[in-house]
Amino acid sequence: MALLITISNKSTAQQNAATPRDGRHDFDFNFGTWKTHVSRLLHPLTGSTIWAEYDGISFVRKVWNGRASTLELQVDGPAGHLEGVGLRLYNPESHQWSLNWANGSQGVMTQPMIGEFKDGSGVFFDQENFNGRAIFTRNGFYNITPTSSRFEQAYSADGGNTWEVNWIMTFTRVPDESGSSH
Repeated sequence: MALLITISNKSTAQQNAATPRDGRHDFDFNFGTWKTHVSRLLHPLTGSTIWAEYDGISFVRKVWNGRASTLELQVDGPAGHLEGVGLRLYNPESHQWSLNWANGSQGVMTQPMIGEFKDGSGVFFDQENFNGRAIFTRNGFYNITPTSSRFEQAYSADGGNTWEVNWIMTFTRVPDESGSSH
């Protein structure tokens, strides 16, 4: 009898490992209004350490019952005004998200980044051209709490061996009109 239990448990564990995790609500933490601080490396992949700082607001709205969302960003700082819009889409077949972005100065949607959440963080990748060179790009959502989170973008010019962070956003939730923080 013990042998049957062991085989049964092993079989169940194997089935659970083969079943992809349903991540359709991974971005639920992000719905709402956020005080947003942006740090932007002005000259990525040049060895520069000059950063520009911006402050503003972000609005994240639920679409398709959470299987998609929009992010609207507006920030200002000594280096000027930045605005952009993001569209996040959940693929139920791959159990992954695509992150799509357009900034206000170009008005064109960029190539989507693809990834997923594991162990409380979301990491997304793509390959794109930067200054005429093919590079890898990584976006990540970290330190997620009900009232705050951190986003980082990093570039790799050496096939992912090393990464240079070039864009950091910290988010602090703005309580809704009832005083609730979500």
